Amino acid sequence: MTTNIPGYKTGTWTIDKTHSSVGFSIRHIMISKVKGAFEDFDATFVTGENPLDSSVTATAQVASINTTDANRDGHLRTGDFFDAETYPTIDFASTGMRAIKDDFLVDGNLTIKGVTKPVTFDLEFGGFGADPYGNYKFGATATTQVNREDFGLIYNAALETGGVLLGDKITITLELQAALNA
Repeated sequence: MTTNIPGYKTGTWTIDKTHSSVGFSIRHIMISKVKGAFEDFDATFVTGENPLDSSVTATAQVASINTTDANRDGHLRTGDFFDAETYPTIDFASTGMRAIKDDFLVDGNLTIKGVTKPVTFDLEFGGFGADPYGNYKFGATATTQVNREDFGLIYNAALETGGVLLGDKITITLELQAALNA
């Protein structure tokens, strides 16, 4: 199946870190969500003649986690959670891309804390176009949800009022902008 995307170009694309973000959210004390981000990340996209033959590899540095609370961020870097010293990166490598009606899905392997599991990101293309400086770019939003315990992130605490401190599901949201390599 060949998919027609206006402005689409083949090639290798490098993430524009100043216009991209790697974010996540998790249920906290069963009543709200806490958000965070990894501030140091990298990604390379390779677009094929057929858009469905495209691929992506990406890495986030665990030590760059930022939830706007230094104490929490420090705890997240420990062995209770990500163990940043032993597992300094979170990695993703796509294994395929699918189109279902107007939706795109990116399948791949996500590695967190040394555990690799298959995941599927819902991909929403923002489009393709040139910026004012002559760079050709694309934009997209990718989202998925994973069970943190599948990756060995099992720390939790019971609440006196019932329930637990942290939910099992983590929603990952990637706001992406990448430039076509010259």
